[in-house]
Amino acid sequence: MELIKNAAMYLLSFEPYVMLPFIILILAIIFRIKFSTGIKSAFTIGIGFIGIFVIFDYFVSIINPVIQKLISRAGLQLDILDAGWPPLAAMTWAFSFAPLILLILMLLNIVLLTARLTKTINIDIWNYWHFIFAGALVYNITNNILLSTFASAILFIITIKLADWSAPLLRKFSDLKGISVPTLSAVVCFPFGVLGNKLIDRIPFINKINANPEKMKEKMGLLGEPMIIGFIFGLFLGIGTGYNVKEIIELAFGIAAAIYILPKMASIVGNSLIPISEGMKDFIKKHFPKTGETYIGLDVAVIIGLPSVVVTSILLIPTSLVLAFIFPGVKFIPLGDLVNLVVVTSFLCVATKGNVVRSYIIGIPIVILHLYLASNTAHLYANLAESVDFKPAGYDGVFTSFIDGGNVLRTWVVKMFSGNIYALLLIPVVLGILYLTRKLSNKNSQY
Repeated sequence: MELIKNAAMYLLSFEPYVMLPFIILILAIIFRIKFSTGIKSAFTIGIGFIGIFVIFDYFVSIINPVIQKLISRAGLQLDILDAGWPPLAAMTWAFSFAPLILLILMLLNIVLLTARLTKTINIDIWNYWHFIFAGALVYNITNNILLSTFASAILFIITIKLADWSAPLLRKFSDLKGISVPTLSAVVCFPFGVLGNKLIDRIPFINKINANPEKMKEKMGLLGEPMIIGFIFGLFLGIGTGYNVKEIIELAFGIAAAIYILPKMASIVGNSLIPISEGMKDFIKKHFPKTGETYIGLDVAVIIGLPSVVVTSILLIPTSLVLAFIFPGVKFIPLGDLVNLVVVTSFLCVATKGNVVRSYIIGIPIVILHLYLASNTAHLYANLAESVDFKPAGYDGVFTSFIDGGNVLRTWVVKMFSGNIYALLLIPVVLGILYLTRKLSNKNSQY
């Protein structure tokens, strides 16, 4: 087990832009795609992801000081630290059964594909930690590896089905062909987006607003350009932060640049996958004709830079701080994970077809839910950290994660497998939501 764990840790130590090209090249060999085409696709996807990460890191570097200033001006001071997702991932891979569950989940994906119960080949190996983390929490509560494994497996199955159902809308929204996004922290918001979008359809006036950046560009010309919208938002954000004129303009240009460049990097990734996707489809059609359509499951990074996603996130950042301040019972400042609102908003925008107004409205109750769940599950993360002998660097107190710590689906699964009566009573509600999500997403994909 220790040897397997060390091997898994070594594999997962590679950056995604190194790991993914190797996986793409292996897929190219498996699906008998021309070797030179496989090599080109592998290099291009690696370069595309480097571009995404570089620009997103730049975006984080200019937004984080804004967040710090907004928190300082609001006078927020709470007793739990939002340490972001890295400590949760680190605890996951410190869990002794992590390699075993990883292997089981990868085999489960193959079984589901063979049985035609999913269309997604989840090659996003790094993000398997989202599912294993649930298992680690259940094991820490129950000391039962069987329950732990089942918890991870159930979470994996629900996530991969959400990826299947959202893939047609994802293609129409992002123009990325042959992919799905089985990243738990992102696709978990798809049901909220689909059901919220349906509800907004019934609200007069709001249901007439089509605030999609591309549509705005057509109607408003220069003022509808995503980069101009980003620049304007940057100006308002800088003014609200209390920046001087120079800092306001620099922030505005920085946000405009991120909104302009990120979609181009995502397009590089999407184009690099076309030969692999087409080759995979041809191979499966020839050798496994009953399997049907298949998707390559990738990290949410391929869509987080789309203009409507970035704009909605920028709107929700100050909103989240205000909500943390005014809602009683919230025990942390959403600091470490606040920029990762792009992950949450990504599938809201998929569900609303890029409508910023609708995505923002639906995002508010999701933010509130995350604030409360991340506050009330912090003790679980503290207990797990103690069991695997983990401490965030330079911090000895209780910590949580705004986005991943407040994940509603994982929290429900952990509570359910831990015997929580309220979580068990919610089973028919969750099944009902999943049924409606599938039904409505199938209908909406026809637009």
